[in-house]
Amino acid sequence: MMRFAEKAARLAGMAGAIAGWRPDDFWRATPAELAAVLEALAGGSGDRAADAGDIARLKEMYPDG
Repeated sequence: MMRFAEKAARLAGMAGAIAGWRPDDFWRATPAELAAVLEALAGGSGDRAADAGDIARLKEMYPDG
């Protein structure tokens, strides 16, 4: 069974190699943030990407430039 330090080192390595995170980025992230980034990079089945219609609606809602 891996200890916490071994698991953390492995996850930090993955975050650096896959997402380009520096060690400080890894240690400041929450587990949920790390999971979301790794899932997105792996092509996870999360929500669809925003399309042109979504962007237009957001621009209407927030017309600050």
